[in-house]
Amino acid sequence: MVDTLTLVLVGIVAYTLVAMVAKSQGLLPDAVRVSGPITTIHTQRGKAFLTWLAGPKRFWRAWGNFGVGIALVVMVGSFLLVLFAGVQALTNPTPTPLNRPRNVLAIPGVNEFLPLSAAVEILLGLLIGLVVHEGGHGLLCRVEDIDIDSMGVALLAFIPIGAFVQPDEESRKVADRGAQTRMFAAGVTNNFAVAIVAYALLFGPVIGSIGVVAGVPIGGTIPGAPADRAGIERGDVITAVDGVSVENAAELEAVLANTSERSVSVTLKRGETVTVQRSLVVVGATADAPLEVNTTVVAVNGTEVHTQAAFERAIADRPVATLTTATGETVTAPMGAYAVPVEGEAFVAAGAPAGETVFITRIDDTRIDDQQALARFLDTTSEGQQVRVVAYVDGERRTYEVTLGAHPSEDTGFLGVGALQPGTSGMAFDDFGIDEYPASFFLSALGGGEGSLGITSFAQRAFLALTLPFAGVSLGVGHNFPGFVGVFQNFYVAEGALSFLGSGGLFFLASTLFWTAWINLIIGQFNCIPAFPLDGGHILRASTEAVVSRLPVTRQVALTRAVTTTVSLSMLAALLLMVFGPRLLT
Repeated sequence: MVDTLTLVLVGIVAYTLVAMVAKSQGLLPDAVRVSGPITTIHTQRGKAFLTWLAGPKRFWRAWGNFGVGIALVVMVGSFLLVLFAGVQALTNPTPTPLNRPRNVLAIPGVNEFLPLSAAVEILLGLLIGLVVHEGGHGLLCRVEDIDIDSMGVALLAFIPIGAFVQPDEESRKVADRGAQTRMFAAGVTNNFAVAIVAYALLFGPVIGSIGVVAGVPIGGTIPGAPADRAGIERGDVITAVDGVSVENAAELEAVLANTSERSVSVTLKRGETVTVQRSLVVVGATADAPLEVNTTVVAVNGTEVHTQAAFERAIADRPVATLTTATGETVTAPMGAYAVPVEGEAFVAAGAPAGETVFITRIDDTRIDDQQALARFLDTTSEGQQVRVVAYVDGERRTYEVTLGAHPSEDTGFLGVGALQPGTSGMAFDDFGIDEYPASFFLSALGGGEGSLGITSFAQRAFLALTLPFAGVSLGVGHNFPGFVGVFQNFYVAEGALSFLGSGGLFFLASTLFWTAWINLIIGQFNCIPAFPLDGGHILRASTEAVVSRLPVTRQVALTRAVTTTVSLSMLAALLLMVFGPRLLT
């Protein structure tokens, strides 16, 4: 199946060819101008409205001066942030989803953090952002008596990428430096103001009218796992297992752990009941783990096992076990906590091999069968405590007398191991195979639900909300937040003061506010980067001219040009390194 990015690129190429032919044949109206894939549509409409709106000039100049201060602070922060990111990409080029070139494009379905299911809300937020940004430039043009040549929108083929207000250059040049600076700062100021208003509405009455549905929200299933085979899919909500109601994932795990039956009856919110035939599947494994991912274990030492609980019972008193897979393969290996001793720490000082994989199976009289058991034991220890550690190295059983060191951040003993992996011997098992969607976390992050997540200020919540579209990468919650859209609406209910809007209307309002705030912050911050032709580049030039004019130098114009050109080129190089460096340099 052709992916969205390929379809978009093909569409852009086709549009460009058609548009260039139409231009060469004189078929386009004067208001439409084409330059390669870029199309601009110009209009004179709206000038009279802006002139009328600019009436209270003292107010708008005060607003403009306030915006200049905000823009300067954000511009300096953007400069440092982009420069730091560029240096990081050069010195430590680590490819991540955040720096994939495709994710630079603000196109839902192409940018993996802008889901296609939220395309309407995202495009609406983008439209609002472009209108208030360019409207701010146009308004301050009229306030400062700068004539407007034309206004319009810019498109990358058929995709809106910006709007513009084109000041008359002669009129702009005769305006004083302060007037020009206020005009260039007006756009980003309006973007930040819209973001604050949208977040205030979202964090207040809107999110207060949304609750999390009772049950376990399913963000996905592991391919080939029992839940997947039973027909459970993303967007489902599990409400009961074997007739026992479950309100959350913890209750689901407790019910599954307390039943020895392989087959369980699962009730879904959509009104269907399915039978899940549980089996023990490896869902995560290190490179040197005994079994690979997607391997199904059917027996331990000849005893049939199909659940996590049965597996744990089977290895409880067996530091070494023989695992039989569904394909008939058998593997004999130590069953313990996967770890790598760290050079210079207590475990290595006792003789453990630094940097090599070891499987810890016992400490003193405590059986260690997985990473959690190791963590629980070490939480009870103290610095200087003597412990006897039994571990397997290359299949050989070894015993170490260890004097625990001091934990660097906790008041416990420190064994000195790294590369800890969840599960047993570097393998994580699952006998059900669902991926819970963090609906409660996302609602709490936006100010709803019962938990505050320790957030005490509006600024903290706004910053957290800004990270939610890529929360799966930045916050490690396993999913990005797309808004209250598509199948994810199944995880929430309308309640409270705005429930009269209905779930559809309320969710659309919440998603639109979320994406409007997010996009306006991004537009504002990006335009504050001190590089031409962005607003930050113009503000940089005006600020540099103001400083240079007070210096005892003769070639003030040349010095201003040198400073602005150097900063702009530095920003361009840093941006290119951010986007392309991690993949070109690795």
